Amino acid sequence: MSAPLAPALALKLLREMAALQEAHNLAVDPAWRTAGLAYYRAIWVECAELLDHYGWKWWKHQECDLPQVRLELVDIWHFGLSMLLLEDRVDEALAEAVRSGLAGPGEPERFREAVETLASAAVGEKRFDVPAFLACLRAVEMDLPGLYRAYVGKNVLNAFRQDHGYKAGTYDKLWQGREDNVHLVELEAILPVDAPDYREALYAALAARYAVRHKAPAAS
Repeated sequence: MSAPLAPALALKLLREMAALQEAHNLAVDPAWRTAGLAYYRAIWVECAELLDHYGWKWWKHQECDLPQVRLELVDIWHFGLSMLLLEDRVDEALAEAVRSGLAGPGEPERFREAVETLASAAVGEKRFDVPAFLACLRAVEMDLPGLYRAYVGKNVLNAFRQDHGYKAGTYDKLWQGREDNVHLVELEAILPVDAPDYREALYAALAARYAVRHKAPAAS
């Protein structure tokens, strides 16, 4: 985990993510602010998927799939940002995130409790619990630059999905036997995130893989 960012830079990254979320929501549904969409439900469902990737079963051996855990947290951040935008709580929540710094040692033993707090607030109160979400990030040592890089990547994938029939039901999520999220993680690892055309390059790389999605995977 890197050193804490300067507050001004941290706030800039957080506001940029909020602006990207607003743009994405408008692309999915221009009337998203009045459509009564159940973002809270999406959060608690994602929490269950998150725990599956992290591991919670005491009766069998499980390995934590940390890249997928972090990707699920980014999915939750999409829905949480949407709720904050609807409730006009963005500035309040961003200020809380800046104050937290998201720096420090990981707290894996508290991760499951933080996820359950996050899910409970979504189910019971239809609320996005910002402190619980920040606790999840700290537990897996995901700092603000890491959240930003992963968010931008998933934002690109979400745009790609919409452009290729996700809402209409014609999009193929499995490419060569693997989910598109897995391909995204692989591409993020090889593309320079600080490049000025990073979003465009990532989109193009996804398109290249999607074009040959039915090709049999290479033998290991």
